[in-house]
Amino acid sequence: MSLDPVSGGGTAERTFQISRSLVRAGLQCDVLTINSNLDDERIEQLNCINLIALECMIERYYIPKLSQRIIKDAVANADIIHLMNHWTILNALVYISARRQNKPYVVCPAGALPLFGRSQKFKYLYNKFIGNNIISNANGHIAISVNEIPRFESYGVGTDKITVIPNGIDPKDFKSSDVDNFRRKFGLNDSPFILFVGRLNAIKGPDLLLYAFSNLNETFNDYHLVFAGPDGGMLSELKNKSEEMEIAHRVHFTGYLGGEEKSSAFLATSLLAIPSRQEAMSIVVLEAGIMGTPVLLTDQCGLDEVERIEGGRVVSASVDGLQNGLLEMLKDPDKLKSMGTNLKRHVIDNYTWERIINKYIELYRQVLSSKN
Repeated sequence: MSLDPVSGGGTAERTFQISRSLVRAGLQCDVLTINSNLDDERIEQLNCINLIALECMIERYYIPKLSQRIIKDAVANADIIHLMNHWTILNALVYISARRQNKPYVVCPAGALPLFGRSQKFKYLYNKFIGNNIISNANGHIAISVNEIPRFESYGVGTDKITVIPNGIDPKDFKSSDVDNFRRKFGLNDSPFILFVGRLNAIKGPDLLLYAFSNLNETFNDYHLVFAGPDGGMLSELKNKSEEMEIAHRVHFTGYLGGEEKSSAFLATSLLAIPSRQEAMSIVVLEAGIMGTPVLLTDQCGLDEVERIEGGRVVSASVDGLQNGLLEMLKDPDKLKSMGTNLKRHVIDNYTWERIINKYIELYRQVLSSKN
């Protein structure tokens, strides 16, 4: 529904990375999306891809201007369709066209199957009229972590039909940058800080992290907390709470960070905290890992292996869980560096797009072979 890295979040980034990697692997890839917040920089980054951007009619629900001929032609020109996400009108329109033209398609909800967050009534009706059919009739089902398999099963999809293909990362997108300038810009000076990267939305759990940080006020009173991400409905609440807790002077809100500024944040922080209440697989874990930054994440992020490889800690999605995790990690600063090193090695060995894209190509071939 979007390729905008700010409003589109992980799904937009995943779509961008997959399509770019497919072209690098020698495939032709067309991307059908909506032009909402699609800027010149992102268009330039996709210059080897046939980008088809429909006009957006209603921003709130990413509803495109009806373009049946464009959608029909895009589907007709493809060997296989890859649907990203689930709750979108664009996916529904493409699904209808694919069924009419007998085109095979795979679906990757990327954590979007549960009825969670806003617009739950709309999602219920969407599923009833078409969403359930999009999932059940797919020729291939992609889970981005094993945590997502039960979600597919709740839609009646058997385990044998599900392929787990995780998120990936391109190391070349993350480079060394000016850490000192980052610290000056956001008023951090030489203070150590904990970093959050993501939308300020309930599903991402920034409120849980704020409370956990506040509870450790006396123990780690030299630490700051940096929230890096666009407002997803909680910015005012978080600012007000930090004022009430009398820690506002140590809580910073940077807005969305991209490019060198994001790299700088990972290099400068003591650790990345991911307090998500629900997430199929957190991309920012991989981003932190490629920069050698240890992570504290909840057991709802689809990457419990982080603790096994000693790249960080995995805790419950609660204030107590995060508080205990912060306490354990921050009390041993020397160990944080080795955790970051372990995580970087693990990410490079397992999660680069150069490796992962082959799993997609293999799945596409299997679907096309069984269809013929």
